[in-house]
Amino acid sequence: MSATADPTSTPSAGGGRAVAGRRELAYAVLLCLAGAGLAAWMATLAWESGEIVRRDPMLGVTEGRTGAQLLPWLSALALVGLAGGGAVLATRGRLRRLLGGLLALLGLVLAAGGGYGLFADLGGRTVWQPPALCLLGGVLVAAGGLLTALRGHRWPAMGARYERAANRPAAAGGPIGGRGTVDAWDALDRGEDPTVS
Repeated sequence: MSATADPTSTPSAGGGRAVAGRRELAYAVLLCLAGAGLAAWMATLAWESGEIVRRDPMLGVTEGRTGAQLLPWLSALALVGLAGGGAVLATRGRLRRLLGGLLALLGLVLAAGGGYGLFADLGGRTVWQPPALCLLGGVLVAAGGLLTALRGHRWPAMGARYERAANRPAAAGGPIGGRGTVDAWDALDRGEDPTVS
């Protein structure tokens, strides 16, 4: 009796590793983007409010300061975190691991900014939700960066189509007798027939 391949069998170890790597890459990018986006949004909201008392008959006015007014670097770092989350996709190897370490550090700084908004004496009544969510966003960025720093070298990189043509090997059996599409168009530009080998 001959053994036949079971279509429901588990994938090979190599295929399973590739799927797990893509999944981890997606998690890391989502953590960085979600955390940095949350921190950037929370920086635009009021972290502190105070009432300005005016003479009669004018009413008192409540004014507040946003996280970006209290910590001007907060919005800039959150935007850098968004860019870094996208850059994880475009890097590979040691550069990706270095980027992960920088994102982890950046996330800790964002979390420290949120902690400052929660516990510092800002002179008015502290609104606790935006700084707490900013702290959470920083922790998410730090987690995504740490995951990238530890495991990013194992994840797949962008496909070869994003590399320069000089770095790619010539594809055998490509269009028009094994010649690349670019070569065929170049031949047409010179007035040659690319189908004649």
